[in-house]
Amino acid sequence: MLCLSLGRQQSAWARALLQFQPKFVGGKELVRFIHLDEADGTPYTPAGIPPYAPSLQPPAYVVRKTGFDLLKDPWCNKGSAFPRSERDRLGVRGLLPPRSLTLELQAARFMEDYYHPRHLIPPEDVKSGGVTPEMARRWKVLQELQDRNETLFYRVLFDHFTEMAPIIYTPTVGWVCVNFHKLYRRPRGMYFSAEDRGDMAAMVYNWPQQDVQAIVVTDGSRILGLGDLGINGLGIPIGKLDLYCAAAGFSPSKVLPVVIDVGTNNAPLRADPHYAGLRIPRITGPEYFAILDEFVTAAMTRWPNAVLQFEDFSIEHAVPLLERYRKHHLVFNDDIQGTAATALAGLYGALRVLAQPASALGEQRIVCVGAGSAGMGVVRMIAAGMQKQGLSFEAAASRFWVLDYNGLITASRPDLTNFVKPFARRDASHEGESLLSVVKRVKPTILLGLAGAGRLFTEQVLSAMNEGCPQQRPIIFPMSNPTSRMEATAEEAMRCTAGRAIYASGSPQPAVEMPDGRTVAVSQANNMYLFPGVALGAFLGQTRIITDRMLMAAAEELPKLVTQEDVEKGLVYPRLASIRDITASVATAVAVAAGEEGRLRGRMREKFALGPDALHTFISRSMFYPEYKALVHLPRGIDE
Repeated sequence: MLCLSLGRQQSAWARALLQFQPKFVGGKELVRFIHLDEADGTPYTPAGIPPYAPSLQPPAYVVRKTGFDLLKDPWCNKGSAFPRSERDRLGVRGLLPPRSLTLELQAARFMEDYYHPRHLIPPEDVKSGGVTPEMARRWKVLQELQDRNETLFYRVLFDHFTEMAPIIYTPTVGWVCVNFHKLYRRPRGMYFSAEDRGDMAAMVYNWPQQDVQAIVVTDGSRILGLGDLGINGLGIPIGKLDLYCAAAGFSPSKVLPVVIDVGTNNAPLRADPHYAGLRIPRITGPEYFAILDEFVTAAMTRWPNAVLQFEDFSIEHAVPLLERYRKHHLVFNDDIQGTAATALAGLYGALRVLAQPASALGEQRIVCVGAGSAGMGVVRMIAAGMQKQGLSFEAAASRFWVLDYNGLITASRPDLTNFVKPFARRDASHEGESLLSVVKRVKPTILLGLAGAGRLFTEQVLSAMNEGCPQQRPIIFPMSNPTSRMEATAEEAMRCTAGRAIYASGSPQPAVEMPDGRTVAVSQANNMYLFPGVALGAFLGQTRIITDRMLMAAAEELPKLVTQEDVEKGLVYPRLASIRDITASVATAVAVAAGEEGRLRGRMREKFALGPDALHTFISRSMFYPEYKALVHLPRGIDE
């Protein structure tokens, strides 16, 4: 477009037209402003007015792509800047964070990363979070690989699982979630928000995969031990499903990470201009459950055979949601059930180290620090294990001392939830008693940490724990994630117990070199040992629901997979290097339990009739393995 101003002479117009050459930037023709001097008609550029400027009314562009195809096109893609009207029109609603950013904000985010790369973590964050700059750099390298070649990404992850698991999941995933709004580059997963009420049943069809087999969903309210991170919590489902693919052989094309945006109570995050979630306090009460009901109905209607895993929901919602859906949907809560089964499996492994039978579980005295969804899930699962060993529920409950941030919980505590009440101590005189005092008085044999509040197992507490177990090695499981929220490091536990502790932590810890020259091995009590196998066994078996018996079978199977050599070293979990074999064995145990309950369907029912070996073989052969396949082109609509 040519714009002339102030010109009156024919010769000047002619000169201007001869000088005009249309300028195109990124395919858009820009306006050329040519100003002519009134005196002689000479073209000139006034100060402050560029010769080229974008058109005030840019034309609309016709695109032939929608949904993910559009978002993968570097020319048409606007990322999180798509306005709401275009999101509906172009089928990208739900594929992007709810709040539309501006081009200027996107540019500012890039420049911040340009001048201050995100992988250069300040030293204070390294000290508190356990994530080093090198770990963050490796996470970024892996993300770039996943963006351009998923088959290669999963092959590398499969071949180097032990090394890379801490990079794609704990502890690095905690840093990723805290910074997710600044690290976001391309869509990976779906967003459902409170503003999508009434539209979720249609939105699920924006996801291109017709056969989703596993969904991990969070509302971001309790991300690890880091608190409310809003839609930044999507990093957790993404990391979990990477583990599903690497450990359990789910196809990467058939998994779906999801975050439900009901606002956030994290005021600094809401105020951050780069945060793309709803800038409202968290919705609670009946409206919250109505939003979750609509999502679950929409997802389960489109993908009725998928496993739906709830992840990192706060306890006031985690327990009701699990009870709301578990009897008629293929769902489970990893914080309540996965962590619980993993903890119970670790205790059975610790009894192996102590050369004691499984029945000795009922003789243990257990102090658990943390009364949230994870802590109480663990307590209930261990109590169920004690019941299986012959104790009544009341006798099992009497073996626990549960503490929260207010100290020891007793029956005199007002407003006890039904989840906590059965494990409250009856002696009200000890209400609010400190952890150190409880350990000295009770002399527990097992100390569990699930509070996510950092170094609660002080030197005094660990020393008292050691002194109270003269006949048996103390069992110490600080299971909180990430490393910054862990109750005690392996080095601290071993130093205070003279290397006697049987130790397992949620995030990985190195072996400990003792002053006497011994090297003490430690374990990682991470849910990745169990949840991939539980999901795989339930999905392949088409069990429709996941029962307590299936979870118990998984917990009992895992310690059997620890080699005798590792038991003698004090390890209570098998080595992650054999994660596929571990998952296949756990999935087989889950399937056997489901078969005994009459819940298996399809091929798995046939294999169950042939015995566990046939089930194990079928499960192993059903796993996705990352390798290149021959590609065939078919026109759109054919065989889709």
